[in-house]
Amino acid sequence: MKYLEYPVRSLCGTVIKMEPWIDYQLPAELIAQEPLRNRADARLMVIDRQRESIDHFHVRDLPRLLRPSDRIVLNDTKVIPAQLRGLREGTGGRWQGLFLGKLENGDWKLVCKTRGKLQPLEKIQLLDRDGKRAETLWLLEKIESGQWKARPEGELTTFDLLDRVGRVPLPPYIRGGNMVDTDVEDYQTVFAKRPGAVAAPTAGLHFTNQLLQSIHNVGCDFSSITLHVGMGTFQPISTDDPADHPMHKEWAELTEDAAEQLNETRSSAGRIVAVGTTVTRVLETVAKISSADESQETILQPWQGETDLFIRPPHQFRAVDALLTNFHFPRTTLLLLVQAFSGTRLLRDAYELAVKEEYRFYSYGDAMLIV
Repeated sequence: MKYLEYPVRSLCGTVIKMEPWIDYQLPAELIAQEPLRNRADARLMVIDRQRESIDHFHVRDLPRLLRPSDRIVLNDTKVIPAQLRGLREGTGGRWQGLFLGKLENGDWKLVCKTRGKLQPLEKIQLLDRDGKRAETLWLLEKIESGQWKARPEGELTTFDLLDRVGRVPLPPYIRGGNMVDTDVEDYQTVFAKRPGAVAAPTAGLHFTNQLLQSIHNVGCDFSSITLHVGMGTFQPISTDDPADHPMHKEWAELTEDAAEQLNETRSSAGRIVAVGTTVTRVLETVAKISSADESQETILQPWQGETDLFIRPPHQFRAVDALLTNFHFPRTTLLLLVQAFSGTRLLRDAYELAVKEEYRFYSYGDAMLIV
């Protein structure tokens, strides 16, 4: 693993800072292909930024690692079975699609993959999970970013139709993206409520109902935000300068009740513990919107909309005090977000140690808690 140092001019003169670290080598056998039978048995690396220390626990140890005054913030988005398969009615060729959401008039947004060139007004025969012919889908026209506008036939609602024919949209590093039946439950948090994500907020996958209750029993409170994770979360950084990477947008919401709870915790000197990069992105977005003056205390306001906030070094965090997160793919915005929170050198050391100690990586893998 390599890192570089370069001079950056600050108000106090010339200081040395770490250049963003985005590459590392990982043995393929460390990429988890399925979760542990008990989610909470995953290993947990605890990184203390003040002590610059790294310790090893398990997720089930969280009740003794957290403080009674902590507020744990969860992302209640629900992964939808957005991966579609079908046949092109005109050619009989195989077709794959990914449901990205609905337009204002109810039409679908899709990305498509097939041999040959798709045509406007082309008819797709969708196949269910057993490979049997199901509903019909019309590709209406190509829109921005190579996406397609589409319209399903029939009376089923969007989510009912996806439940019937859709597959869990696993990332390609898990079995090549091919789901098995157990993924329907495994690739979903136990607190998922609001359908809309095409990827799981993976830090939340470690929680069981029993663990949530144990954390509550030691005095911690919980709040929820929503961020519907999009496929942009997997988009690698391909620019020479990470700052030039076009950041994707994701829909999110912080409710009035949640904002009040978070402000109350901060006013009483409690910590805000973000479960995942998605929660962090929402809270830091709201903090930026709520108060433009970074010198003043941040009071979070209710908010709903799309965020394209790109959190990377040297971002100054204003709403998050501790972060629970998985180990992330190289050259991704997620890795930069965690790096901004932990510090470059400490995170690099943590990843080197995780490889050495054979932690399990990525969506179904182990986790780290940064305090």
